Amino acid sequence: MNPDSAEGYKSAAQAARRITEDWGAKNLYCVCCSSVTIEATKANSRALDFRCLSCRATYELKSGRRRNENRVPDSAYAAMMEALTSDNVPNLFVMHYSSSWSVRNLLLIPSFFFSPAAIEKRKPLGPGARRAGWVGCNILLSKIAPVGKIRLVTDGHIEPIDRIRSNYRRIKPLATVKPEARGWTLDVLNVVERLGLQTFDLADVYAHEAELAAAHPQNKNIRPKIRQQLQVLRDLGLLQFRERGNYRLIASAVGPQS
Repeated sequence: MNPDSAEGYKSAAQAARRITEDWGAKNLYCVCCSSVTIEATKANSRALDFRCLSCRATYELKSGRRRNENRVPDSAYAAMMEALTSDNVPNLFVMHYSSSWSVRNLLLIPSFFFSPAAIEKRKPLGPGARRAGWVGCNILLSKIAPVGKIRLVTDGHIEPIDRIRSNYRRIKPLATVKPEARGWTLDVLNVVERLGLQTFDLADVYAHEAELAAAHPQNKNIRPKIRQQLQVLRDLGLLQFRERGNYRLIASAVGPQS
């Protein structure tokens, strides 16, 4: 990255944002189509940093010197939940860079991989804050299925563009699930991937019933819902039904990042 791109900025946070976004405008590409560039949006665009001029896909960039793949601070909680409901969340780049302004790690979370369970509501800002009462949110990356965290850069190693786009295409069918139902689908997929098993039984997923019940307190029929979502994942080509109560995670649906 070029630190000189932040010349004139006094705030360290604003300078870092300028430097990382300058790098992004010159190096990032669209994973949703064949475009090799994405364009920076106007300054202070709400939760939006880049846009693909070819397919209109949108992107947000979050960056920091500390590698954090558990929790990423984001915008206002109410705005984020509204964006989820309206299926208007941008794709998210999560960048980790070194003290010498070198990109070390870069993740992409596709826009259709965010669920309410992955959004953590923060405490309101105190009365002494400039925006007293404002309620922000965190994105809990640990609540996102590994296959939904596509690695563009890992420890300084750049993954080939063709592989990145191939990984994206494998999971793109999830975007066809309606926003109001997608949360359940994503949460069950996260449980399935965390099992670490190529083949698994229904009982393996039932073992996480309490976790799913906590994420969906309005639903009192957790096990039938689990079975329904396993069928959805099967229909999307991410799982294969082998025999009664036994499933296989399809290898081609899981990129090397998981």
